[in-house]
Amino acid sequence: MGKDVVQVTLRAVVPLEGSYAVFLGNDEKTFVIYVDEPVGSAITMTMRGIVKERPLTHDLLGHVLKAFGGRVDHIVINHLENGIFHARIILSAENELQHRKVVELDARPSDSIALAVQHGAKILVSGSVWNSVDDMSEALDQIEKKGRGKADTDEV
Repeated sequence: MGKDVVQVTLRAVVPLEGSYAVFLGNDEKTFVIYVDEPVGSAITMTMRGIVKERPLTHDLLGHVLKAFGGRVDHIVINHLENGIFHARIILSAENELQHRKVVELDARPSDSIALAVQHGAKILVSGSVWNSVDDMSEALDQIEKKGRGKADTDEV
């Protein structure tokens, strides 16, 4: 990983009307990505360690990866265009059939974040995206002071 990426943590997931605000950041800055309700809920449940009655899509994909000796190595939120974030999931696998293999997949940031949280993988942001997003640290502080989203602010 070079200097062109910034490592962030999942700072909070805040439910909104019909969507979720996912706050990502570090000591320098925090920014927000808005995700649809099912994925926001999945991220929140994973953060809280809630065992689901049946596996959700992200759980199923995680189980399939594990069955084939794979794991999410890290994700990169690598592009922002017209307010739409893009991401890449970097998978690695090693099993008795082949040596270590690394695969990079295009994915929605919401799905990427859900898988990263599930696998304890690093969340990275490209320098160009990092430099173009607004700092939402104060907004997150205000939300936390009001108590909204407080249960969903475990850093990952």
